[in-house]
Amino acid sequence: QVQLVESGGGSVQPGDSLRLSCSASGGTLSGYAMGWFRQIPGKEREYVAGFSRTGGYTYYGDSVKGRFTISADNDKKTVYLQMNNLKPEDAAIYYCAAGRRVITSEIRRHRAYDSWGQGTQVTVSS
Repeated sequence: QVQLVESGGGSVQPGDSLRLSCSASGGTLSGYAMGWFRQIPGKEREYVAGFSRTGGYTYYGDSVKGRFTISADNDKKTVYLQMNNLKPEDAAIYYCAAGRRVITSEIRRHRAYDSWGQGTQVTVSS
C-alpha cells in the first residue's frame, strides 16, 4: 500500500492559482486510481479530480471543471493538482487518495479509496 504526502497548500486571494502535489512512496502508482478530494468541517469529503486505475481517463468535480487540472509524473511518483481562478468556496483541506480496487462507477466516492495523505490546507480570501 502506498503512502501519500500532500504539499503546496497556502493562503491566496480570489483569482489566484496554486499547485498541489501528492508524492507517493512505498510502491508504484501503476494500477491505482488516484484522486483529489477536499473537505470543510462538518461536510462530506468532496471529489475534486482524479485518474482511473489505467490512467487513461481523468475526472473532475462539476464545481472545478475548467479551472483545475490534474496531472502526474510517474517517474517522480507524484500527482499534481493545478488550481486556477480560485474562489472562496474552494477553501478546504485537500486530500490525495489512492485505490487499487476503485471501479469507474465509484471513482467519486471517497470510501472507495484505501490510502490517504494527511491533507493540505487551502485558504482563499481577500
